[in-house]
Amino acid sequence: MKTIALVGNPNSGKTTVFNSLTGSNQHVGNWPGVTVEKKEGKFKYKNTEYIVVDLPGTYGLGAYSEDEIVARDFLLKGNPDIVINVVDATNIERNLYLTTQLMGMGVDVIISLNMMDEVKQKNIEIDIKKLSKKLGISVIPTIAHKEKGLDDLIEKTVQVIERNEITYTEFNYGEKLENEITKIEHTLSEVDLEYPKRWVAIKLLEGDPEIKNLKQLKNLKSLKEKLFFYEDKSLAYELEIVDKRYSFIGEVLKDTLVRPEEETETITDKIDKVLTHKYFGIPIFALIMFTIFQLTFKFGEDFLGSYMVNLVDFLSDKALVGLTYLGASPWIKDFFLNALFEGVGAVLEFIPLIAVLYFFLGILEDTGYMARAAYVMDSLMRKLGLQGKTFISMIVGFGCNVPGIMATRTLENKKDRMIALLINPFMSCGAKIPIYTIFIAAFFPNYGGIALFTLYFLGIIVALVMGKIFSKTIFKGQTSHFIMELPPYRLPTLKYVLRDMWTKVRDFVIRAGTIIFAVVSLLWVLARLPLGVDPYSQTSILGKIGTFISPIFKPAGFGTWQSSVGLFAGIAAKEAVVATLGMVYAGVTEGTALVEAISGSFTTLSAAAFLVMTLLYTPCAAVIATVKRETNSYKWAIFMVVYPFLIGWGFAVLIYQVGSLFGLG
Repeated sequence: MKTIALVGNPNSGKTTVFNSLTGSNQHVGNWPGVTVEKKEGKFKYKNTEYIVVDLPGTYGLGAYSEDEIVARDFLLKGNPDIVINVVDATNIERNLYLTTQLMGMGVDVIISLNMMDEVKQKNIEIDIKKLSKKLGISVIPTIAHKEKGLDDLIEKTVQVIERNEITYTEFNYGEKLENEITKIEHTLSEVDLEYPKRWVAIKLLEGDPEIKNLKQLKNLKSLKEKLFFYEDKSLAYELEIVDKRYSFIGEVLKDTLVRPEEETETITDKIDKVLTHKYFGIPIFALIMFTIFQLTFKFGEDFLGSYMVNLVDFLSDKALVGLTYLGASPWIKDFFLNALFEGVGAVLEFIPLIAVLYFFLGILEDTGYMARAAYVMDSLMRKLGLQGKTFISMIVGFGCNVPGIMATRTLENKKDRMIALLINPFMSCGAKIPIYTIFIAAFFPNYGGIALFTLYFLGIIVALVMGKIFSKTIFKGQTSHFIMELPPYRLPTLKYVLRDMWTKVRDFVIRAGTIIFAVVSLLWVLARLPLGVDPYSQTSILGKIGTFISPIFKPAGFGTWQSSVGLFAGIAAKEAVVATLGMVYAGVTEGTALVEAISGSFTTLSAAAFLVMTLLYTPCAAVIATVKRETNSYKWAIFMVVYPFLIGWGFAVLIYQVGSLFGLG
């Protein structure tokens, strides 16, 4: 089986090419930083199967960020049979810089010259044949989002693999640099390296920290003196190498690229004058998000939600009839009705609302607006000791905190990355939506959109404040510069928006059918033991666990054993909070609707405190495990368990106690 690697700048259309080739459900977003680790897919061509690896979008192959390291390590160690370099034709000068880095790495390269429709709109002319000849690389024009040119790309790629053609040109850095490269290569011949020696020699000239610390080089005495010499001049060499690459790009494009003499103001320019305005940018972003939450409740809850509730009730009734007909024991009936339908079913009832929210967020991403959100937030973020790119990982966290944390890999500075990682769980992930919705339905039914917006907004504010505190205490140091391309606005592709929405809803359903089902099943057993006690009562094992925990939450106004057990279950998976409440309240209220049960167990004030607690407290087990993996430290994983809990508890207590002083409730 042959392997094809896809590499390109952020927002070059690389992941769109990947999805078109493989039919994969990998997320496509019209903003940088979407792909944060390599993804794999497959396609068949003439009965032969090919593996396609989508590498992180990157501007270079240095060691400045995790995504760059992931991309370059796969290219050098993963032995791909060919590399498809996806190039944004509208920004060809900048995109070809990555191409020059690929040249000479010892990998076969084909260029997918993407977004050719936008080239035409901007009256830019590119001589494809001449460009291919000058680069020494096959160039295939494509329009990935319309799936144009991809057949030619596949055909040429397969042809190169099958014929074992050489499709790369070794980049020449000029006599002076080439002499230095040759000297280092000669010294490197004494050791076995996992990387190509020429590439290592160039990286040593650039002062690459990852390469300088290779074990094989540390023991190479003949290289030590040379390294000291090159280390003193590494910046000069690095600048010279960069200059050579851009000089080459200029020479290649000199008579292959023709831009119009006067660039006309595009629709993107006109829209950005308003949406990225110095003073109005942030209020407009807030207004857009507020509108989305209002529409989410209007369509997801009011129009579609009732259908899912009726479906769950219908299935529950039919299950009861079927189980009675089969002569099932009371235990089996209770498990299906109270654990499965009242527990897991309570979570599934919110699928329409989640789908609608992801649909609207998908439209924002696909149009290119989310990149503007990060841009307009940069000035505020910088005042708080953060940088605009941090906001990208925060936005990704709206879907799920796990990819949100992984998106911090795009941050070059370790300080920025650690802060972004630690504040991401304060973003309201999709798993928290069922909790919000059930309490909003019980206490704030006429203000659903406002309540949801307030929770999301509070999460952002707490994250930013904690980022400021971390930047002044644990992670002192200089914030890195924020450089990000603002892509042109594009009409959203309905197919990709719906596919992304379906992927997230599917993941939500899978979690409900696996993790949440397992959690609720365990809690159901504990709620009926020991034998002889009233099921779902305070005397059950589950009730005793909740009673033991509940004093912690009494100052916040929700010190019942049921709410305590619900919060405890939420550490396994946030969706399990509603599933657990659905089960324990169903067991003691003889089938009363969960909304009514919660209305009788909370006041408006304690419900508000509970909502804020669920927004801010300890993230789910998957997030904690991701923090351990990303930091390679149990210390930070434990920190992620403890500090959000204290923040959430503190806010909940503050809301309840202050509200009580003013007679609210």
